[in-house]
Amino acid sequence: MHPAGLAAAGTPRQRKWPSKRRVPVSQPGMADPHQLFDDTSSAQSRGYGAQRAPGGLGYPTASASPQSAFLGDPVSNMAMAYGSSLAAQGKELVDKNIDRFIPVTKLKYYFAVDTMYVGKKLGLLFFPYLHQDWEVQYQQDTPVAPRFDVNAPDLYIPAMAFITYVLVAGLALGTQDRFSPDLLGLQASSALAWLTLEVLAILLSLYLVTVNTDLTTIDLVAFLGYKYVGMIGGVLMGLLFGKVVYYLVLGWCCVSIFVFMIRTLRLKILAEAAAEGIPVRGARNQLRMYLTMAVAAAQPLLMYWLTFHLVR
Repeated sequence: MHPAGLAAAGTPRQRKWPSKRRVPVSQPGMADPHQLFDDTSSAQSRGYGAQRAPGGLGYPTASASPQSAFLGDPVSNMAMAYGSSLAAQGKELVDKNIDRFIPVTKLKYYFAVDTMYVGKKLGLLFFPYLHQDWEVQYQQDTPVAPRFDVNAPDLYIPAMAFITYVLVAGLALGTQDRFSPDLLGLQASSALAWLTLEVLAILLSLYLVTVNTDLTTIDLVAFLGYKYVGMIGGVLMGLLFGKVVYYLVLGWCCVSIFVFMIRTLRLKILAEAAAEGIPVRGARNQLRMYLTMAVAAAQPLLMYWLTFHLVR
């Protein structure tokens, strides 16, 4: 027998498997010309194999942020609008009540100052004899801000002068070994009490004399607070150079504040009389002149009363 036949009989016949055809892989940008429809099975299989959304059934859901979901809710929008409206109404009510007792909008006018205005105003307080025009400037029936008119009253200089006066008083008491918090508080409270009494007395006098003026309470506080500038100068000079210099400087400041108050208040108190053509020697006009001089004369007296015990 042929060896090949023995080999064929001893071993099982091997089956020939059909060779596999390689299908060319199509690139994403290339389409098969023999394919009639787009094959989306791969995309679905990839989507099926992906992790499912917590609330979905295997379908991809669009992720939405909490802010967009909240804003998209009409009930939430209505609640937000209602809350904003309540907040606006509450703010308006609070502003009205505050303005009723504390005129915040008016106070902003009295603090509208700058460095140039402060320098000019201090020069005017110490040397009022060199100033000629004392009229307050107006723009559309409203006075201009103090930083644009040196004649306009402000609260910045009186407030800073009052605080500085209290500090200088504490310094003077300390140099004399008489400093104590109670004594310093008494000094500050007495100065504030005198200022309050001045304002109330002037308002009562204006009411009794029946003066129709645009002089407001804040204007009075501003004008009466300018005397603290001269008081500071007198006390400081007295601490540095002795009591004689204190009297000289304080005397100069007293005369200056007297002239300043006369020229300022006469335009406020006598303005109605000048507009109505009331004679200067009329009884009603003379009362207004006496009131102006009394207010101006009270300033030097208070300046001395509040400072003489600080210099020894």
